[in-house]
Amino acid sequence: MEETKRQKQVAKLILEEMSDIFMREGMNMVDGGMVSLTKVIVTPDLLEARIYVSFFQIHDGAALIQKIRERGWEFRKMLGMRTRNQLRRVPEIQFYTDDTLDHVFKMEELFTKIKNERVNHTPPEA
Repeated sequence: MEETKRQKQVAKLILEEMSDIFMREGMNMVDGGMVSLTKVIVTPDLLEARIYVSFFQIHDGAALIQKIRERGWEFRKMLGMRTRNQLRRVPEIQFYTDDTLDHVFKMEELFTKIKNERVNHTPPEA
């Protein structure tokens, strides 16, 4: 199902505000690694927002996402304070791990491996 214009607008607003909240709360740099919000998907009724979080060089991503989920009500409250003039009702927010960065690294590793195999297995010239 295609997202409506309003869903996209609310998702963009939530992404911008939550990114700023994370930065101000010091959640964007954790244990020498980086945390970034990559995508927000809002349900058609605008009552729920799914926020996807990406980790870079974070050793225990599962523990960090759990920590973020535990503070979810606090983030929702801050979001409500920032968007009170733009949204009638602040959506319930849920955090999910975005693992596309992991897939990118795996694909790059596979391509490098294939390239090295091709270079090492070139047929001898006659």
